[in-house]
Amino acid sequence: MNGLVNYALEGFLRSTYGAAQWQTIAQRAGLGFDRFEPLLDYPPDLTDRVIAAAAEILHRPRDTVLEDLGTWLVAPRSDGRLRRLLRFGGLRFLDFLHSLEELPGRARLALPDFQLPDMRLRDLGEGAFCLQVQDPFAGAHHLVMGILRAMADDYGALVLIDGGDGAITIQLLDATHAEARQFDLAVGAP
Repeated sequence: MNGLVNYALEGFLRSTYGAAQWQTIAQRAGLGFDRFEPLLDYPPDLTDRVIAAAAEILHRPRDTVLEDLGTWLVAPRSDGRLRRLLRFGGLRFLDFLHSLEELPGRARLALPDFQLPDMRLRDLGEGAFCLQVQDPFAGAHHLVMGILRAMADDYGALVLIDGGDGAITIQLLDATHAEARQFDLAVGAP
């Protein structure tokens, strides 16, 4: 598993639950170290052990830990890089949804070795969509669900999101429910 995923997981757990909880999770997962390097590759079972340890120690379901990670990756308190990449998908949430199939290719332009899951969006009509996510690790679609929720908020859209077995259903109820967060193409633009 690419180090960026593990590095993000560590950052989420440290910033949300504190350094002491992270140390406990790292020990329970049997890491043998306390920091992930973002550009190193790690075995997939290592990621699974960290997620399982976090779920056990935090008394939260594994799927919830992954969904919270996805939300955290896009939220204002993170460094904002993923949000910027995702916002290039369009001016509206609907545009963003239709750009998800292109996301793995866009990510590879910046990080050739980073593999995002393949995604296929089906328009079911009347604002309903089904997003198929090819999970690179167990439950990765829950991480995508967290990202979708955060991006809906970012765009000011009201949506219902549900998922299981790599399929996510999205019901766009109101595309302009709230004011969208400010977004400029240039970092630090006024």
